[in-house]
Amino acid sequence: MKSDDPAAFAERLAAASRQEQFLTVMSREAALDAFRAAVPHAALPAESVPLAEAPGRVLASDVASPIDVPPFDRALVDGFALRAVDVEGAGPASPRRLALNREILACGVAPSLPVDPGTATPIATGGMIPRGSDAVVMVEQTEFDGAALAIDVAAAVRPGQFVGYAGADMAAGETVLRRGTVITAREVGMLAACGLSTVAVVRRPKVAVLSTGDELVAPGERLRPGAIYDSNGAIVAASVAENGGEPARLGIVRDDEAALEEVLRGALRDHDLVVLSGGTSKGAGDVSHRILSRLGAPGILVHGVALKPGKPLCLAAAQGKPIVVLPGFPTSAMFTFHDFVVPLVRALAGLPPREEETVEAILPQRLSSELGRTEFVMASLVRGPQGLAALPLPKGSGSVTAFSQADGFFAVPAARAGMEAGETVPVLRLGAGVRPPDLTIVGSHCVGLDRVVGLLAERGYRARTMWVGSAGGLAALRRHECDLAAMHLFDPASGRYNAPFLDPGMALIPGWRRLQGVVFRAGDPRFEGREAAEAVAAALADPKAVMVNRNAGSGTRLLVDGLLNGTRPAGFWNQPRSHNAVAAAVAQGRADWGVAIASVAEAYGLGFLALTEEHYDLACRESAQRSPALAAFLDLLHTPEADATLRDLGFVPAEHAPRSPT
Repeated sequence: MKSDDPAAFAERLAAASRQEQFLTVMSREAALDAFRAAVPHAALPAESVPLAEAPGRVLASDVASPIDVPPFDRALVDGFALRAVDVEGAGPASPRRLALNREILACGVAPSLPVDPGTATPIATGGMIPRGSDAVVMVEQTEFDGAALAIDVAAAVRPGQFVGYAGADMAAGETVLRRGTVITAREVGMLAACGLSTVAVVRRPKVAVLSTGDELVAPGERLRPGAIYDSNGAIVAASVAENGGEPARLGIVRDDEAALEEVLRGALRDHDLVVLSGGTSKGAGDVSHRILSRLGAPGILVHGVALKPGKPLCLAAAQGKPIVVLPGFPTSAMFTFHDFVVPLVRALAGLPPREEETVEAILPQRLSSELGRTEFVMASLVRGPQGLAALPLPKGSGSVTAFSQADGFFAVPAARAGMEAGETVPVLRLGAGVRPPDLTIVGSHCVGLDRVVGLLAERGYRARTMWVGSAGGLAALRRHECDLAAMHLFDPASGRYNAPFLDPGMALIPGWRRLQGVVFRAGDPRFEGREAAEAVAAALADPKAVMVNRNAGSGTRLLVDGLLNGTRPAGFWNQPRSHNAVAAAVAQGRADWGVAIASVAEAYGLGFLALTEEHYDLACRESAQRSPALAAFLDLLHTPEADATLRDLGFVPAEHAPRSPT
């Protein structure tokens, strides 16, 4: 720069000859530690947004379904609702004739007539299953007789065939989305299916982005001699947006201390994070680091990092806000930005660390597939004895939750009839990424476990839960497909819960106690004011009483089988997979009684006759108890916070659960 004033020129020449050294050159690890110690890498407070604005945002808290999805038992095909026992042995040569009830159950139509023995009701896909029916036969397997108003059924059906049970996808009170989940179209679909129009999400961090230097020119402007276009500002702003932040481009600020200080103070006032590029080296024209010491405590945290490229990096904090001054060279700027700033932006936005697009995973069990069709299989990822394992999700095409629970998917080629156990498959990630959870829990669902898992997330451990019943959870634990199996299995021979079913090498983790009992509609004289055993006897003696059962393999089913003592009353083959579905069937009048836990009965406004206080426990492999996530879970069970949470739900925590090994 030329000057007509010799004194001014001499002063600038003297300033240029001075070299301000870096405060202290730190190692990368020490710099990261210092930055994290002074700047919380934690999610910002929540805000509520409409579903239309939710994609890309991060859930600020767990979401529990306020309703059952579906809210009633429904047909999965077009056909006829009937009793499976009425078409036993049916075939093309020996059809069974059923009289048609005089109503057609289209979607949105509530049944008014029961399906009595020897009758059937026309029903459309999605139609509500009427009382007395326990299956649906496809219309293609029937012949209509208009004159007789009857159908001839040419195929036998099994109980539960083509019936989607109430709450089979999402049960009322069930945690269906966890805090920290990145919302995509699939999560929006789940929220809408629950009837929610808004959702609480983590507020996106507002990031001020500015560049410093007399040599910089904004893209689109004329490039003067000796100048360069400012690429850093554009790259940083785009990277902020890619990682969940809201960038605010503040443009280019010249190498003038007063002007830059004014811009910085305004940026700190209006934003959560300030990112500059340039002005952090040791030359006289680099003024950023000098200004930082005047903006407030603690000021400069790091000035100089032992990186190549990236040594001039400067990290600071003032007025409760982090400030990062990146090196001016683009390569150095982006290297340090992704190493130091991206983790902070993603943490503030509630996002997980960045992850790769695909991973290799082992298929732990054989998977059959239809020959001639390419099948895309949604899978969850867990850590197995041989590395990552891909667990195909069991829920079908009508399930909303299957897509949400998937980490990704892999393809079975059309030329193959399946894939063998032990094969390696490339899992293509979905949405937020494919980092496996810290803890995988499989077994019987309980809202108490939902709450405990939520408390675990607050301690920094991410858990995935899959509900397949108590026996299914134990089977998954045997195959090393989970870390914890959740169960409530009673052994009549020993009179004990859960422990008799464990294999050598498994450890029992006492959980909590919960009341199981008979649920019924209030005022029903067969149940009201009676003891449970007496009420069940009265129901079994009444041919008009309809029960709702539970699925084989569940802990509740064992209790129900004991009550029935070999009988098969009406409704026996109606076997949904959850307490909520049982309560829904009784509350809606499709059944008169069933067995469920007290908290579900209360939620549905049903009467309750206590049967037993069951033990809801967990099991793990003894060799895995020292893993960080499992140890954290075990310790969490003994905290006052977990105790209070469980008691608020009406459960009684186990008194002598062992702590994790030390």
